[in-house]
Amino acid sequence: MMVMFVGMMVPIATSLAQEAGVAAPAAAEAQAAAETVTFGALIKQGGWAMYPLGLFSVAMFYFIIRNAMLLREKNMLREDLKPQLEELMAKRDVAGIRELCAENDSLITAVLDAGMERISEEHEYDAVHVMEAIEEAGNEQMVTFMKPINFLSIIGGTAPMLGLLGTVSGMIKAFSIIAQGGMGDPGKLAGSIGEALITTATGLVIAIPAMIAYFLFKNNFIKSMSTMGRMVGHYMNLYRYAKVD
Repeated sequence: MMVMFVGMMVPIATSLAQEAGVAAPAAAEAQAAAETVTFGALIKQGGWAMYPLGLFSVAMFYFIIRNAMLLREKNMLREDLKPQLEELMAKRDVAGIRELCAENDSLITAVLDAGMERISEEHEYDAVHVMEAIEEAGNEQMVTFMKPINFLSIIGGTAPMLGLLGTVSGMIKAFSIIAQGGMGDPGKLAGSIGEALITTATGLVIAIPAMIAYFLFKNNFIKSMSTMGRMVGHYMNLYRYAKVD
């Protein structure tokens, strides 16, 4: 019985060893191929959609850097000018205030200059008219500062859709290959499926940081606008109740 058992196991063991010997080089070749995939190869495999997605990624980095530099609170609110502005407001020196605002362009100086311009036009302080001018200038500045922030929202919303379009394009190519009898050649299918997956992933990789940056910049800017309103009210009260001999 033992001899019969050994006789049955030897062919099985031999067959398994042969299969393992064939599988090992195949696995090694697959691993080597995976390790040699370069960034350029991924872009090429992604197809046409990778080029506009590349432009989107460049635009995303540009607007993130631009907003990070432009939307600093110290640059918009100019706390360093507070002593000078308070002194000029207490003197009701409209010309001096406008000159200081012109020399130091920022969010708050643009809004204050609009109020001072209204005073210089009417040659008197009318609280209603001055506040109207300040509100108009504030709205104008808000549109100006929000425009580059909104571009991040556009990129964040459009990049996944463009990636999805690339996915649809890749799947159409895959089904076209299948229809032409390409099921026997996995390499042809892999290229089209790879295009579909890579473009979707790339669109998401661009959209996620763009949307995070959009909400961060937007919330910080809204906070700065609220602080600016409080500071402008303080300056205008100094002007309104200033005692001029």
